Amino acid sequence: MRFPRRPRRPRPPRLLAAVLLTPLLAGCFASSGGDGGAASGADDGSRLRVVLAFPPAENLSPHGADATILSRLGVTEGLTALDANGAAAPALAASWRREDDRNWLFTLREAVFQDGTDVTPAAVAASLTRATEAEPVPAALSGVTLTAKAEGSTGVRVTTAAPDPVLPLRLSSPGLAVLAPKAYKKKGAVDPVGTATGPFELTEVTGATAADLDRFDDYWGGRAQASGVDVRFIADGTARANALRTGQVDLAEAIPVAQAATLDADTRRETATTRTTSLLLNVKSGVFKDPALRAAARAAVDTSALATGVYEGHADAGAGIYGPAVTWAEGKRVRPAGRARAGSPGGASLTLATYDNRPELPEVAQVLKQQLEKAGFKVKLEVREYSRLESDALAGKFDAFVGARNSLLDTGDPVSLLAGDFTCDGGYNLALLCDKGVDRAVAKAQTVADTGERQDAALAAEAAILGTDAVVPLVHQRVITGVGAKVSGVLLDPYERTLVGTGTRR
Repeated sequence: MRFPRRPRRPRPPRLLAAVLLTPLLAGCFASSGGDGGAASGADDGSRLRVVLAFPPAENLSPHGADATILSRLGVTEGLTALDANGAAAPALAASWRREDDRNWLFTLREAVFQDGTDVTPAAVAASLTRATEAEPVPAALSGVTLTAKAEGSTGVRVTTAAPDPVLPLRLSSPGLAVLAPKAYKKKGAVDPVGTATGPFELTEVTGATAADLDRFDDYWGGRAQASGVDVRFIADGTARANALRTGQVDLAEAIPVAQAATLDADTRRETATTRTTSLLLNVKSGVFKDPALRAAARAAVDTSALATGVYEGHADAGAGIYGPAVTWAEGKRVRPAGRARAGSPGGASLTLATYDNRPELPEVAQVLKQQLEKAGFKVKLEVREYSRLESDALAGKFDAFVGARNSLLDTGDPVSLLAGDFTCDGGYNLALLCDKGVDRAVAKAQTVADTGERQDAALAAEAAILGTDAVVPLVHQRVITGVGAKVSGVLLDPYERTLVGTGTRR
C-alpha cells in the first residue's frame, strides 16, 4: 500500500558561506529547518545535522567518487547490498538466481522512486545501462562488460560477457545505484536530486559546501525516524570535532586521531575498517619508472612509526592491500616474489602528493618525506583538498601519492579492487601500473567462483602487485566517528557504505 507524499514544510534560506570555521556551524545548521534542530512535530522526528569530510567532487554523480556520499546518507540503493558478513543481501532486488555462467535473473520488490514513478524492470535496466556507458566507468565495472534487460513485470536479466561469479556482490556497489529515468541528462550527466529510492531524498545541493535531505515517506523499507538530514561538507577535521563537542552537529565523520581524546568517550565510535592507507608510486613516468628506485622507496618506509606515531595506535602497520578487518586474509597471505633490488636514489627528485580531507594524511606524507629524504631522495610535498587533486593524480602528474582506500568498498569482492586499481584497464589506477603478470593473476582470480579459492587467488594477485613495488601499504585504519550523546541507530560498518538509515534518530 502506498501513502500520499507528505507536503514539505517551508524552510527559510540557508547561510550560503563556505563554512570551515566551527563558530559559523551553529548558524548554518540552525538556519536549515528553522528551529536549530528541535523536533518539527511530536511524531515527525528531528532533523539530523551531519558533517562529512569529503565535499562532492563530481556534482554528486553516483558513477564516481561521490557515490559513497549518497550511500552513507541513505539516498541511493542498488539491486543488492552487503550484509554484516560481506555477503550479498536483498535491496531493490528481493531475490535472484544464476541461470547459467553468464546470465542472472533478479526479481524486483515493489518500490517507488522519489519522483513518484515506479521502480520497473525497464527503469532498472536503463539505469544499469547508463552506468556501463559512464566515463570513466564505475570502479565496480572495471574489466567487466554487462548488459541489463527487462524480463516480464518484475524481472531484470543481467548478462555478462564473461562468467562473473560475484555479480550480486558487484551490483551492491554504491556506484551502481538505481535512479529514475529523469535522473539521466545529456552528455552523461546524472542528477540524483529527487530521483533515488532510499529513505532520504536529496532535495537541495549547495555546491561543495552543503546538501539538504528530506525523509522519503514512500520508502519501501519503512518510514525513517528522522524527518530529514542537513549536511555540511567540512574538510577541516578539527572543525568537525569541535562542532560535535559543542553540540552543533549530531554526527561527524572521520574525527582526526589527534582530536579523539577531546571528545567524551560516549561520543566516540571506533570502527575497524577495510581501509588501507598506501603509498602509490607512478610507474609510468618520472623517478619511479625505475623498479630499483621503487624498491628503494619501499625499503625507506617505516610503517610501524606511522601506526604508533601519526595514528597514535588507532591503526595497524601495513601488512598488504587487505588489512586485519579482512579476517580471512592473514592466514592466507602470499610473500611477494620477483622484487627488484633497491638502488641508490642519488638525490633523485620527486613530488609527493596527498589530500587533507583525512587529516592524518598530510602528517603521514610529512613523515614519509623525511624517511625518503633520509634514504637519498629529494622530495617536494603537495597537499590539496581531494576534489582538487584526483584528476591530476589519475593523470600521473605526481611521482608518488598517499591515499586511503577501502579495499572492499566498491563491490565487497576482494578481486574487484585489484582490477580497478592495479590493472592496465583499471579505472582508478593511481600508480598507472600496467604489468602483464599482474593482469594475468587478477584475470585468473576473476574466474574463480568458490569463495575460499577466490580468496586464495586474490592473495596470489595481491602478491604479484606488491612484487612490482607500485604500492606500499602503510597502515590499516580504524575510523573514528563522532556521535552525539542523544543519537541512536547510526550505521557503522567496515565497508564505510552506511551512516544514516531509517532507525537513525536523536
